[in-house]
Amino acid sequence: MLRVEMLDSADTLNLRLEGRFTGDDAEQTRMLLRRCAAGTRLVVDLTEVVFIDAVGEDVLSFFGRFGAQFVAPTSYTLDVCERLQLSLSATSTWHANSLGSSSTADEQSRPDAAEPQKKGL
Repeated sequence: MLRVEMLDSADTLNLRLEGRFTGDDAEQTRMLLRRCAAGTRLVVDLTEVVFIDAVGEDVLSFFGRFGAQFVAPTSYTLDVCERLQLSLSATSTWHANSLGSSSTADEQSRPDAAEPQKKGL
């Protein structure tokens, strides 16, 4: 089973694939991108892909020929991208959008007000 999510911005189409990128599902994904506007940057996130068959590899190569960049953080997806000589992206827009600002452990453990003084008896 394959899940495809598309995040379209002004100049970039982010495609997140989850599951098995195989057979008819891979071909359907190719057909989706044929409707994409010319000159649009394509980023394909393979983070959640668990298996890619020969048809899926052919579709990824097709995307690569059109300048797609791939997010491949797992050893499996990284191996596939290297074998197919696909261009790797530094990060995914999906991940960048989901990250918020965080404070450091020092900031979290520092009290806002001074502790009350203990009185000796």
